[in-house]
Amino acid sequence: MGRRVYSFDALLLMKDAGLVAASAAAQVASAARILDVGQARIDAVVVIDLTAIEIASNDEEYDIIVQGSSSATFASDIQNLGQLNLGATEVRQGGAIDSLVGRYELLFSNEQNDVVYRYVRLYTVVAGAIATGINYRAFMAELPRM
Repeated sequence: MGRRVYSFDALLLMKDAGLVAASAAAQVASAARILDVGQARIDAVVVIDLTAIEIASNDEEYDIIVQGSSSATFASDIQNLGQLNLGATEVRQGGAIDSLVGRYELLFSNEQNDVVYRYVRLYTVVAGAIATGINYRAFMAELPRM
């Protein structure tokens, strides 16, 4: 089975390329990136193109989390909508193998427990002896029709 092709819309860019070496919300052009996806439920995918990942000490772990909020500034009411766990086998959840550079797809819905979260962002949690961290670019896309 081949690689899925997603339509890219620059307005749905969630993180531009750049090194992440500490836990933080994702940015585009050095500014926090929060998308307004509207007041209705959406089922979408975040396409993550991972270009570098540091796991040399075997204790590095990275969680890329899609978060939702009813606050346009994420000042309150934050909910985790989906998560991708990356890193070294020694610390990855469930003993998963070492993560490699490449494309990852993170499916999510902005509705959890009958609550629709209008605003979404990416947040990266970084743990371990980090020297360089990870580098990735991510955008949101509509799920392709089957």
